[in-house]
Amino acid sequence: MKLLQPWLPRIAVLFLVVAAGYVAWQWLRPASLPAGFASGNGRIEAVDVDIAAKLPGRIRDILVNEGDLVRAGQVVANMDTRVLESQLRETQAAREQSRIAIETARSQVVQRKAEKQAAQALVAQRLTEVDAARRRVARSEELAPKGATAQQVLDDDRARHDGAKAALAAAQAQLAAADAAIGTAESQVIGAQAAYEAAKATIDRIQADIDDSALKAPRPGRIQYKIAQPSEVMGPGGKVLNMVDLSDVYMTFFLPTEAAGRLAIGSEVRVVLDTAPQYVIPARVTFVADVAQFTPKTVETSIERLKLMFRVKANIDPALLEKHIDHVKTGLPGVAYVRIDPKAEWPARLSTPLPP
Repeated sequence: MKLLQPWLPRIAVLFLVVAAGYVAWQWLRPASLPAGFASGNGRIEAVDVDIAAKLPGRIRDILVNEGDLVRAGQVVANMDTRVLESQLRETQAAREQSRIAIETARSQVVQRKAEKQAAQALVAQRLTEVDAARRRVARSEELAPKGATAQQVLDDDRARHDGAKAALAAAQAQLAAADAAIGTAESQVIGAQAAYEAAKATIDRIQADIDDSALKAPRPGRIQYKIAQPSEVMGPGGKVLNMVDLSDVYMTFFLPTEAAGRLAIGSEVRVVLDTAPQYVIPARVTFVADVAQFTPKTVETSIERLKLMFRVKANIDPALLEKHIDHVKTGLPGVAYVRIDPKAEWPARLSTPLPP
């Protein structure tokens, strides 16, 4: 008994420590979920987006830093566009030349049409002259045999008639040439217009390339890291920045067969992060895998089938994300609680989700 007495205080202290640890464990351990609920461990994730150069070129500058929040359409980097701008000015000059060519060709059309009108008037005049010469020949041929007119007069009338017909043929040829000239001038107008439209289309294409050289954030989010640096030369599709889309944030977790089988798309989920257990974040089920992720080597009994685990994805409301955008981070671990029975009441510790 005397040997045990020195150990009694130590035993008492050890007992008190064990008792205190048990009480603390009982106090701090998570309360068990009631029927109608399931839970799974997960991690906050979001969609990664690469911001890349459409065309090959040199990076002129990068306007954001890692960790910066960006809005959709915000310019985050610029590619060097000096070559494109030179091509743009060259094509604009070509377009101006085409515009002048159109005006010149149209004036040529007007001139050729005026020449055609003059040729038509000349043809009409020559027709009159031919008709008059024909009538004189007819009179001379009638009078010459009777001696009422000299043979020389008849010969002269016939010569004038032939000359009038030749002049008519020349006038008709001139009219045909005027028609051909009009066609040529009109084709020149069409060619100049086509060149103008081609130059305009090229300007639009080059301008689009210049616009695409200002790299923009496709969605609201946070810059994660720089893949390239200013002055680096990128190939087509070269990645410059990586960002995370903070409008599409979700938690992926896993549930056993029984819980996953009762889960419906749109079911209510409440997420509690390890770093902020005082906040309950509302979410909705947006995906349930149709193939088990963890599968035993053999599935022969009902007990083994219950071991199958299915991946579940719960998305957080974008409006809530936008409201708390400064605090949204990916990679944070936590627990997702899901209600598989719509009639079940949420436990008190999960009944007051973060207000939207």
